[in-house]
Amino acid sequence: MEIKDLINPDFRGNVYVIREDEVLCESATGYADLANQIPNTLETRFASASAGKVFVAVEILQLIEQGKLQFEDTLGKLLEIDLHQIDPDVTVEQLLNHTSGVPDYFDESVMEEYEELWVDFPNYKIRKNSDLLPLFINKPMMYQKGERFQYNNTGYVLLAMIIERITGMAFDEYLKKNIFDVCDMRSTGYYELDKLPAKCANHYIYCEDTQDFRTNIFSVDAKGTGAGGAYINVKDIVSFWKHLVEGDLISKELVDQMLSKQSGDGEDPEEGYYGFGVWIIENEKGRDIPYFQGCDPGVCFLSEYNPNNQMISVLVSNYGDNVWAEMRKIRKQYY
Repeated sequence: MEIKDLINPDFRGNVYVIREDEVLCESATGYADLANQIPNTLETRFASASAGKVFVAVEILQLIEQGKLQFEDTLGKLLEIDLHQIDPDVTVEQLLNHTSGVPDYFDESVMEEYEELWVDFPNYKIRKNSDLLPLFINKPMMYQKGERFQYNNTGYVLLAMIIERITGMAFDEYLKKNIFDVCDMRSTGYYELDKLPAKCANHYIYCEDTQDFRTNIFSVDAKGTGAGGAYINVKDIVSFWKHLVEGDLISKELVDQMLSKQSGDGEDPEEGYYGFGVWIIENEKGRDIPYFQGCDPGVCFLSEYNPNNQMISVLVSNYGDNVWAEMRKIRKQYY
């Protein structure tokens, strides 16, 4: 059975799957602009929510490889800001693998919807990493550093601020120069919602009360940060995986470290463990499978690399459709 026949016909978004250099599926469905009925295409740029953490992780590893940073370096050493109750001895490695305990501005264990953040703090104010400081800087640590794994958005905002402190550049400009340009990811970048370039999809939230759709422009940051928010297209993500595993971005030794278990308990076998910027599915029959994902109002994204059969899968929906359910079908049929 072909992959396109596995995918729910009601899925809206893009699916792109390759094995080595063979394209197994390229599908674009739904509308990038619903009101004007402009369809999604393989060139459409989609928001990817938390998936952008993988780019921040690679950039931090590049700086470590260049000797400009160390895993053991601490927040107190690296950032010239008042950390208040945040432990200044939290390390770069603990931020990377979500064991830092720093206060999470969006704690997914207690908050259900990302747009809850903007009830008292306008989302249009979030256009750089430091704009998020008021949402977490005065909060206490969630737990003692290194005590346990807990997915943490603030940790990657702080990592992006570290990139900016070391390089003297905005983190997204540095990512473009050192990752996106290297991988020929010409459609990937961090864009402001009120200044989107061509071929960007709108992202839609279904309203039960009115039985129609609204866009997510009041539900997410006005511009992405270290926690996520990059716009991507599916072919760019395939290019990123290829360059990453070939050692074009960081050494293969660091790639192996990045794509191996660093934290987590694997209690949920589908979610798995965490590496650096990626999740890891334990595979008893072969090499473990890394993936990265993102979910925001109107946004669902998932991409994984199977080193056992050289498959790269990218699924993204601008209607919040369930990419994980579709990926399970692909795994069952092709892994």
